[in-house]
Amino acid sequence: MAQKIAQNQKFRQRSRCCWLLLPLITAISSFISDPSLAQNIKPAQDASTDRSLAKLTRTSSTHPEPEIAQAPTIDPPQPPSQEPPPVITPQPLPEPPLEEEQLPPPEELIPQPELPLPGEIPATIRVEGFNIVGSTVFSPEELAEVTAPYVGRDLTFAELLQVRSAVTQLYVDQGYVTSGAFLPPQTIQDGMITIEIVEGSLEEINITGTQRLNPGYVRSRLELVADTPLNVNRLLEGLQLLQLDPLIETISADLQAGVRPGTSILQVEVTEADTFAVSPELDNGRSPSVGSFRRTIGISQANLLGFGDGLSVSYANTDGSNEVDASYIIPINPRNGTIRLSFGLSSSDVIEPPFDDLDIAADSRYYELAYRQPIFQSPTEEFALGIIASRQESETELLGEPFPLSFGANEEGETRVSVIRIFQEWIRRSSQEVLAARSQFSIGLDLLDATVNDGLPDSRFVSWRGQGQWVRLLAPDTLFLVRTDIQLTGDSLVPLEQFGVGGQLSVRGYRQDFLLADNGVLFSTEVRLPVLRVSEVDGLLQVVPFLDIGTAWTARGDELDPSTLVGLGVGLLWQQSDTLSARIDWGIPLIDVDSRERTWQESGIYFSILYTPF
Repeated sequence: MAQKIAQNQKFRQRSRCCWLLLPLITAISSFISDPSLAQNIKPAQDASTDRSLAKLTRTSSTHPEPEIAQAPTIDPPQPPSQEPPPVITPQPLPEPPLEEEQLPPPEELIPQPELPLPGEIPATIRVEGFNIVGSTVFSPEELAEVTAPYVGRDLTFAELLQVRSAVTQLYVDQGYVTSGAFLPPQTIQDGMITIEIVEGSLEEINITGTQRLNPGYVRSRLELVADTPLNVNRLLEGLQLLQLDPLIETISADLQAGVRPGTSILQVEVTEADTFAVSPELDNGRSPSVGSFRRTIGISQANLLGFGDGLSVSYANTDGSNEVDASYIIPINPRNGTIRLSFGLSSSDVIEPPFDDLDIAADSRYYELAYRQPIFQSPTEEFALGIIASRQESETELLGEPFPLSFGANEEGETRVSVIRIFQEWIRRSSQEVLAARSQFSIGLDLLDATVNDGLPDSRFVSWRGQGQWVRLLAPDTLFLVRTDIQLTGDSLVPLEQFGVGGQLSVRGYRQDFLLADNGVLFSTEVRLPVLRVSEVDGLLQVVPFLDIGTAWTARGDELDPSTLVGLGVGLLWQQSDTLSARIDWGIPLIDVDSRERTWQESGIYFSILYTPF
């Protein structure tokens, strides 16, 4: 009896060992019987695996633009390779005594599948269609157009790889150079082949080279064009827009492979522009009544606190006037939306004989809060909308006492205007020309104790002003310029809102604001012809023939005599790098007006000198 029990125990031990081997045997059988593992089907690698993007650098001599030096080639991301189950060598069992009962070998317990011979692997696969998954860029119709030549055919594995490459090329042609297609392990049913898309994304943006400028200023603007899937064309446009930013001197970038499959890292190097400037200026563009010869000093810092905010302050004076202007601009979003705060004040005394004996004085102030938001931006075009809340105040005196010297002023000589201005700006630029336009609607309001009159101009009005400029490069250093300005209104306006004709920036040959009316139109054109270039100092001298025409009229229909001014003349313009600009113009009035020719301006001579040492 004891011997029989011992034999039963040995039999149980042998059975337990066989059951322990059963998972191993099953795993080996599964590996052998799986066709995809037996044939080891996986996407073939492309010839090149280098996905680095060549440096984006500027190309224009004045405003160079980043460019891609060499288009990269991208390997479609490969799925992880499937390794066969590890082979575990079982320990041999002790040999049983001959008289003991033997279990059948494992190969008899579990039938073994037959290994396919090389000749039994199908040379072609019947393809009835493709199931492309993972694409967010192209529609099923666009993808079907690419795969259509391969549908309804018997395809070799090499031809399947051609389909994968064709889908990848569709992405590359549209700028998605970090995206790709691959053939995943799959069981083919009903002739449908699955192609998976891995759309590339940007893992990180690293900014180097910044000093005063916050790296987040650059990063936030690049993130706008670096969404998934990453498009290198949009990324290039974002870099070109940053190159046009006055805060940046140069910018370049490298697109490198990321840590995870399908991701990239953008390495950006920035050289900051000099944002601090001191600009003294001399000109004779002020009204002769307060002294036409004006001295101005301007100080500006375009990156005051490091996030692209700018502060500018200027002071100007003539023999009879003093002016102070200040402006602070704050960027509020990476799409270059800004808020601007402006303030200015001036005081003036009439020094022109014989009115200087009347002791006429005037003080004025203005306050502005402006919001500007580009709606569309590209390296060659921009369209922006904005709104301005404006407040203007002025007081006049005669013989030291408050006195209303202008239409619309109250008995104390005070004029107060509260205005909302809505503007639209558009600019288009190329290597040959620049075209810009601006439209502004002004709506005067009865707010904040604004001037309100019965039958006289006051703060309640509506007007529109349109401005345009076209600059065309005719030949090296030869420019053709056209400028227009127009104001239209059906209301009588206070002098602070009227349209001026005549002067250095209007119709040359006449004194500043010779005509002042509610409505007006200005047309000016000139050609800048090079006559001398001094390479040693990067200087250029140009002769500038010009023609100016302006007309004005009142809303009430009052007759102005004359109502139109025409000036014809020639000027000289000297430009030395970006540091010095000097110009003198001589305008000949073609319509006679009463003028004492007491000043250079009244004799048709205008000059300006602007020096920016740093």
